[in-house]
Amino acid sequence: MDEDKDVIIAICKYIYLNWISKAKSQREFASKCEIEESTVRKIKNIALGTSSTEYNMSLKTLVKICRKKEISLEDFFRNINKF
Repeated sequence: MDEDKDVIIAICKYIYLNWISKAKSQREFASKCEIEESTVRKIKNIALGTSSTEYNMSLKTLVKICRKKEISLEDFFRNINKF
């Protein structure tokens, strides 16, 4: 079970540190990626350790983010392993 949480944390940290934190705002990131701003807040809170890891990002959400950032899922997960 802890391994699952570690994966969720790694994914959220990668997205937050590489993309969300560099956006003008959370709202702008959400809008560009066509996801809810509340989803961006969940990702941020997990990345910063201010929220529980009960959030399980959907594959659909991850695909939307990766498409807007022009990265394949394969490359995304490769980067997560390096992270």
